[in-house]
Amino acid sequence: MKTAYPSNLTLAQYELISDLIPDPKPGGRPRSVDLWEVLNALFYILVEGVRWRSLPRDFPAWPTVYTYFRTWRKDGTWVQIHDRLRDWTRMEQGRDPSPSEASIDSQTVKSAAMLNQAIGYDAGKKTKGRKRFLSVDTLGLILRVFVTAASVGEREGGKKVLEKVKQMDGQVDRLTVIWADGGFDGAPFLQWVMDTCRWILQVVLRPKEHKGFVLLPKRWVVERTNGWLMHCRRLVRDYERLPETSETFIYLALIRIMLRRLA
Repeated sequence: MKTAYPSNLTLAQYELISDLIPDPKPGGRPRSVDLWEVLNALFYILVEGVRWRSLPRDFPAWPTVYTYFRTWRKDGTWVQIHDRLRDWTRMEQGRDPSPSEASIDSQTVKSAAMLNQAIGYDAGKKTKGRKRFLSVDTLGLILRVFVTAASVGEREGGKKVLEKVKQMDGQVDRLTVIWADGGFDGAPFLQWVMDTCRWILQVVLRPKEHKGFVLLPKRWVVERTNGWLMHCRRLVRDYERLPETSETFIYLALIRIMLRRLA
């Protein structure tokens, strides 16, 4: 008898996402694995933070699960599923699929000891690991994410993530304003956003007279998204050999959130 893990998808959630799963490639063997169980295995890894080889035996074999994860990462399937669910979530909230405002922020996380690719030291946070640059809409839903070494500066990483947002053909036609914190301040970066992306950068500075946590207008949305990611043990620390894999797990975290909202 299979265990009903808390991370499992309900039938309604699986039926919603199953319409977005690509058909098997022609000419190969018929697909025999249960994709519902494959997805449940991936969300179990995401939420519980276990190694691939530590998957419970009532899921499909870990090499099969990993193959689907890796194949759909490389061909862009996960991002396509994420984007479609984001559009549906926005419409369910009475919003246009294309946001008019967005926020960007960075989050530094420690990396596992055995990693050596795209690893750096964030002097401000005094943390060795990787830095996640998030761009989100006004609902906190991710537009694009960029993961790199923690030593990369805010403006440099901000350019990379906004370039990804700019490449979202037809999905950000209404976008005009980008909100950011003081780490992205400065005339050169502001000018780059205007010249390259044709957007207006609005920097929300933290009041100097306040100490500790301060809820900043417009900025709290992306901070909340960072908090959502911390609910997944796989994302509390960066365990992935490739930063692209880290990005995919972040998209998976938002896919799970949006499925729970929609179904």
